[in-house]
Amino acid sequence: MNPTCPTSPFDTEAPLPSALVTVRPTRLGGPAREDEEWVAEEVPVALEYNGLSQAVMLATPLDLEDFALGFSLSEGLIATPADLLDIEIQTRPNGVALQLRVTARCELLLKERRRSMAGRTGCGLCGTDNLDQVFRPPAQPVPALPVDRSQLIPVLSRAMRELAEAQPLQQRSGGIHAAAWCGPDGAVRLVREDVGRHNALDKLIGALARAGTDTAAGFAAVTSRASFEMVQKAAGAGMPMLAAVSAPTHLAIRTAQACGLTLAGFVREGRATLYS
Repeated sequence: MNPTCPTSPFDTEAPLPSALVTVRPTRLGGPAREDEEWVAEEVPVALEYNGLSQAVMLATPLDLEDFALGFSLSEGLIATPADLLDIEIQTRPNGVALQLRVTARCELLLKERRRSMAGRTGCGLCGTDNLDQVFRPPAQPVPALPVDRSQLIPVLSRAMRELAEAQPLQQRSGGIHAAAWCGPDGAVRLVREDVGRHNALDKLIGALARAGTDTAAGFAAVTSRASFEMVQKAAGAGMPMLAAVSAPTHLAIRTAQACGLTLAGFVREGRATLYS
């Protein structure tokens, strides 16, 4: 008989789920044994603007205020942090709801451009219902990179090395992406983690916006490939460069070239590939 799937793994009486949980899997390939290990939590997170459901993403239930602001900005749902008036986090039987209160102007725009974005981790365009919604040029020109090209290799190497050391969730579970804000010397200043690479970058963008950080004064480094959506989010946030540990897509390269964003891929110790 097939096991019965529970209606919901969440409990409305419980607090917000933890970012990591422990399980006891059976290890094979040798004497079978059960050892306790940490795994990443993944929950449906609904973003509701003035009572209107706008998106459902799968995310790590951590730094959700940053996620709400970063997602709202990077998806063009609000224009400035001041448009987001309040955030309330609610635990529900089927996940977590972020109740966002936005200005009347933003609510009107949301009603005119209603999008159903039922999301999966790593999915950037879920629910976009026409091609005109895909490409959003940055509101402001992308600033110049504050790093001399001759210094890029040591700067990028430092950024990725420090990013690897600043991922507590990844170090314990092995299943988490991260996005870091780095200074022009490559020093990691801020890190956000999530099971979804887009979510990690959104959380970073939100945290930078909440702190009033000058995004022209550094760059973003991510532990994933560089997709079109990642490039668009970085450029829209006013970041001069996106550095990725893995490969870019062709659309990501073309988008970076079109908006003036420096895009580095395959950033590993001592090497990197510049695509724009």
